[in-house]
Amino acid sequence: MKIAEIFYSVQGEGSLIGVPSVFIRTSGCNLRCQWCDTPYTSWTPEGEDLPVQEILKRAAAFGGAHVVVTGGEPMIAPQIVELTAGLRERDLHITIETAGTVHAPVACDLMSISPKLTNSTPKEREGGRWAGQHDRLRYQPAVLRRLMTEYPYQLKFVVAEEDDLPEIESLCAELNASPKRVILMPEGTDRDTLQRRGLWLTEVCKQKGYRFSPRLHIDLWGNRRGV
Repeated sequence: MKIAEIFYSVQGEGSLIGVPSVFIRTSGCNLRCQWCDTPYTSWTPEGEDLPVQEILKRAAAFGGAHVVVTGGEPMIAPQIVELTAGLRERDLHITIETAGTVHAPVACDLMSISPKLTNSTPKEREGGRWAGQHDRLRYQPAVLRRLMTEYPYQLKFVVAEEDDLPEIESLCAELNASPKRVILMPEGTDRDTLQRRGLWLTEVCKQKGYRFSPRLHIDLWGNRRGV
C-alpha cells in the first residue's frame, strides 16, 4: 500500500475530536477537491510503498488505542480490507475517513463519511481537467446508504458558504440521515478563516440540530503535515 504518513496525534474533527489517535494516511484518491488540504495524497500523490505487516508494526509502536485510516481515499487502497482486519486483531478502535464513493468490507467502528458538495468541484484548477470526473464520482447515494447501514457512521460536511446549506439539507433528506449524525465543519486551512466561518456555522448547527466541528489540529499547529 502507498502510505503518505503514519503519525500519532489527536483527532481534530468530528465526534471523536480530541481523542489521541494513530493516523494511517493512504496516498491516492479518486476525487480532486478544489480545496483539498492533503494534495500530496490526491493532486500529486506521494508516499512509501509498504507491506501491510509493516504498516501495522509502525502503527502499533505508538501504543494508541484509536486508529484513524484516512487519505486520500482509503477505501480504494489495495489491501485496505487486510489492513483493517489486522487493526481489528490488535483490538484497536478503527475510524475510516472516506468520501463515501466506494464500498469495501472493512473492519470499522466509526465510518466517518464526508460527501463532497458542489463546492468541491475543481472547475478552474489545472484548467478544469478533473472537473468532469470529480462531479461524476463525488456523490454516490447507493454507496452512502450501504455504508450508513453497515457501520456506525457520521456524516461530515465541509461548508464554505451559506449557499452550501440547501444542498446539505437535500442530501440528508435523500439519505434519511438523522441530524444527530450530521456534522458541519468550516472549510479553511488557517485559523482566521475557520473562526470567521465557524461563527455563523455554529448558529446554523444550533438551529438545525447538527453538530459543529472545529478543525482542532489547525487551531493548535496550523496547516502542517504529521499533526
